[in-house]
Order: sequence, then structure tokens, then C-alpha cells
Amino acid sequence: MDEPRLYTDLAGWWHLLSAPEEYAVEAGMIRDLVGEITSPAQTLLELGSGGGNTASHLRAWFDVTLSDRSPGMLAGSRRLNPDCEHVEGDMRTVRIGRTFDAVLIHDAISYMTTEADLRAALATAFAHCRPGGVALLLPDQTREIFAPSTSHGGHDGHGRALRYLSWTTDPDPSDSTYQCEYAYLLREGDGPARVEFDRHTLGVFPRATWLTLLAEVGFDARLMRDPHSGTPDWPEREIFVATRPR
Repeated sequence: MDEPRLYTDLAGWWHLLSAPEEYAVEAGMIRDLVGEITSPAQTLLELGSGGGNTASHLRAWFDVTLSDRSPGMLAGSRRLNPDCEHVEGDMRTVRIGRTFDAVLIHDAISYMTTEADLRAALATAFAHCRPGGVALLLPDQTREIFAPSTSHGGHDGHGRALRYLSWTTDPDPSDSTYQCEYAYLLREGDGPARVEFDRHTLGVFPRATWLTLLAEVGFDARLMRDPHSGTPDWPEREIFVATRPR
């Protein structure tokens, strides 16, 4: 699996592309969902936690453990979330050796581009979810709601700044992948901006595939619409809510 540059040589720029404060509303929704399904919930594992933006809010309510395969992303998360445990590992194979009240896989699940990879990641979630616990899966896309799009943004930091343009397309709708291509404008100090390019290959699967694979690994699962979907600042998204039987 090729690693996008955002998770390798450009990982140190992540918090200027996507700022932690932008995740507060979503983290509150995750907290409420977990509380509705399993209570009391004290421990939460996030697989594919990236730079730790969601966790920077969730740690106010849970004892959070974070796992990601990118050392650069984990370095940024450790600075943002110094009180959280961090574990380097691939969500398809990592085993931490204990279970949690809740397991979260945010949009990092979208990097699973085959059914085998997706099933492996879901099996990891099941292995770390206690009986009666819940796993929340938040893919960027399901096949039924996929739509090409563009977006832009970025932030200023201390002595440097980033702006980006992203372009999401599906060159071959018959397969299980789509593309998100980024152009980054990076400026350090008073110097001129430089341009960097990055391509992300992501997975997209029908709802039925998700629900079948979740059942195969042992979960009882359902699909729900993200309650914030359809607003101007929030794209259409679906959430898979999976509970581990007691």
C-alpha cells in the first residue's frame, strides 16, 4: 500500500491542513453515540488516529489510546495529546492486548482499498472491543453516496502556512477505489510559497459489503446517516455502528 506524502514527508504540515479545533462538533457526536449504546464508557481506542485531532476533544471524556501506522502523524499527535497512549501499528494487523469500551475508526478506514483489507481492519476493531462495547466506523464514502467534489482550505501557523486544493474523482466506478488528489501551497517564513502534489487512493464499498463484513467478524451492525449531513459545511456521510455481543 503506497503511503500518501501527507503521512510521510509532509506529515509535519497536517495540523495546518486540518486544524484540531475543527473537530469539536464531530467529537461531541461521537461521545453521544458511544454513551447511547454502551454506558458507562471510559476507554476508547482510535485506530488510524492520524494527527490526533478528534482525540484532542475525546480525551476530555474518555481514556484514549491512539494507534496509527505513520510515525510522522503519531509525532504530531503526541505533541497535541501528550497524556494519551500512542501505539504504532497498521489497523489491519495491530494487536494491543486488551479490549476497550469503544473503538473508533474515522476516515482512515477509507485507506482500505480491497474487501480483504477492510475485513482485516474490522476484525482488528472487533478484537479490541469488549463484549457489550461499540465500534464506530466513519468512512468518507460509501458507493451509494459517492460524488466527485473539490474543496480548499488551510491555516497559518508559527512561521509557516499552508493552503490546499483537493479534487476527488472516481476514474473507474467498476472497481473499489477512487482518487483524491491534493495540491499544497507551503510557505515558510517570508520565503516564496512552494507547490507540492499528493495523490491518495481510497476505498469505496457498497453498504451491503460493509454490513456483511461486519457480521462476518462478529459484530451486530447497523447503518445511520451522520446527523450533521446535508449542511453547507458538512458533506453527506454515513456511519456504521457496530456492537460486540455480550
